[in-house]
Formats: sequence, C-alpha cells, structure tokens
Amino acid sequence: MLKFIVDTQLPPKLSKLLVSWGFDAIHTTSFPSGHLMSDREIIQIAILENRIVVTKDSDFFDNYLLLGTPPPVLLLQFGNIRNDELAHFFKSNISAIQQLFESETGLVVFDRQQVVGF
Repeated sequence: MLKFIVDTQLPPKLSKLLVSWGFDAIHTTSFPSGHLMSDREIIQIAILENRIVVTKDSDFFDNYLLLGTPPPVLLLQFGNIRNDELAHFFKSNISAIQQLFESETGLVVFDRQQVVGF
C-alpha cells in the first residue's frame, strides 16, 4: 500500500481523499509544528515512514534531482486550482500514479495534461 505525506501548501482534504481510497496518507498539519514544518522535517518523516511526499514545492523536486530517492516525490504542477478540481484530477489519475510508484519510480510529475514518471 502506498503511503503519502501531503505538504503544507496543499489542502488537508487531499490526504482525506487518499485515505478514502484506501491509501495511508497524512497531512503536515497533523504534526505539532503543522504549517511550520521545514522541508527537511518532511523529508525525514517520509524516509522514516516510507512515505511519498505530495507537494507543489519545487524544492522537493530539486532535492530529488540532487540526491535521488528516498523519499519519492509526487510533484503537482497545477498552479492555482480549486480543491474540487484537484480532487477530480486525482480521481482520474490515481491508478496511473499508483502504478508508477509501485514500479519504483522515484519522481512523478502531475499536471493538468499528464502524469509522468522519472
């Protein structure tokens, strides 16, 4: 089963949606430092708990390019988007995302047109 940690800039609703589909997902706001968590803290939790970082923060992309995996990263490139639109895109593409990470892809970029693994 895939496990996710959803970054601060994304809505907590996203982690709840992933849980409703049977995934193990937590949002950074469930931790004591919540919205103040550093990228380094998120990376440490992701590594310790074997979680995929779900983010729109390009710093995680840069970290992946410099250091590789772990942790795996799902980089969202939607710009400003309403929560219901984001949920729709996830619902339409969750199986592709799951297949990529289950095939040990370490970086997946997800936007309005495609889901691409690197």
